[in-house]
Amino acid sequence: MSGRVNAFGNFAAAPVFTTKPKKEKPVAEEAIARIAEENNFPSRQAAKPPKEPRRKRRVYTTGRNRQFNIKAKGETVERFYKIADDRRLSLAELFERAVDALDRETSIKPS
Repeated sequence: MSGRVNAFGNFAAAPVFTTKPKKEKPVAEEAIARIAEENNFPSRQAAKPPKEPRRKRRVYTTGRNRQFNIKAKGETVERFYKIADDRRLSLAELFERAVDALDRETSIKPS
């Protein structure tokens, strides 16, 4: 052999590649859902939790510049917001009034 062999010498034209057609599903999605519902088969999708209504934003300009975070039960937080809304007070002012009331209550009782 005097020369190098051409690796592509046997090809007349480049091969043509195509995608395979998708197989059609034998049963429609609606039919599957209907059959599952009729037989009380639970869905794997998690149920969406009900959305809580958003409260109106409170924006007050006050001299308060310190943040005070606490953890409380959901019912307590809702009661606190309801009292603030009913009395049309900022949350900070309602907290101050609650602390003042607690001070008055404990100062009257003997230690």
